[in-house]
Amino acid sequence: MAARIDKVLTSGTFSLDGGTWDVENNVWIVGDDEEVLVVDAAHDAKAILTAVGERRVVAIVSTHGHNDHINAAVEVAAAKNAPIALHPDDTMLWAEEYDDLRPDIEAVDGSGFAVAGTQLAVLHTPGHSPGGISLYAADLGAVFSGDTLFKGGPGATGRSYSDFPTIIASIRRHLLSLPANTVVHTGHGDNTTIGAEAPHLDEWIARGH
Repeated sequence: MAARIDKVLTSGTFSLDGGTWDVENNVWIVGDDEEVLVVDAAHDAKAILTAVGERRVVAIVSTHGHNDHINAAVEVAAAKNAPIALHPDDTMLWAEEYDDLRPDIEAVDGSGFAVAGTQLAVLHTPGHSPGGISLYAADLGAVFSGDTLFKGGPGATGRSYSDFPTIIASIRRHLLSLPANTVVHTGHGDNTTIGAEAPHLDEWIARGH
């Protein structure tokens, strides 16, 4: 059976720079009836584990280190004996949530993951955070963009460790270069496509967010 993409919607809080906000997160589960890869284990380990069921978890990949994308990762990893992957440039954000633990795998540009016969390539897409990554599954026509690209524009760059020119460069280089029909599975909110977003790059640059 070919790999498929399922979503678990979880709710919780995002905290940074002394503020806390209520958020809903998309947790993506990629795989088949035997094994899966979890993208961004957020908020609700029980809900994620229920969706995974008895399947093997080959890895829990965090698109970046903000707490709302990692705060269920350790619990899910422990329950499924699975490794956690994060780009090393987000270690400082990870440490704000887990000061005595470290991820198992460095998800750096050019590396990748295999699940259910599908390859997911790691694209380093900093800007929202220094270690932000996206995962591109060419044979699924999908990219998991974390908080780098959303329907309607780039991820937020108004808080610590973020930078607007950097996120624009990441989107231009790594994401808008993908096929136009690539479905963008975002960290929050609705899916979009590369083709739907690409024409608006100059608008985003002009408005500055």
